[in-house]
Amino acid sequence: MPQFEFFGHDRMDRTADRKKTKRGIMDQLTLFGLLAVAAMLIFYALEDRSHWFVLAFAGACALASVYGFLQGAWPFGMVEVIWAGVAVRRWRKRLQNSN
Repeated sequence: MPQFEFFGHDRMDRTADRKKTKRGIMDQLTLFGLLAVAAMLIFYALEDRSHWFVLAFAGACALASVYGFLQGAWPFGMVEVIWAGVAVRRWRKRLQNSN
């Protein structure tokens, strides 16, 4: 089976390590990803209330991108980087329109 390396991490070894450790329902990386994506959902729902929620959504997208890269799912990480950029652009536009 081919092994993939990304940022010096061996994906197959991490998966095996996760299976070996039975410390609970999810590991810290999975919890981080869950919180990042949950924040994205919450801030997206609140965007109409303030331009600051648009910026918070961009930050949550950036965190989800970090999760994607750390987890080894680089396409997810790249998509989230793009979404973060789009959200920052929308935030700037809304900030200019409010002044």
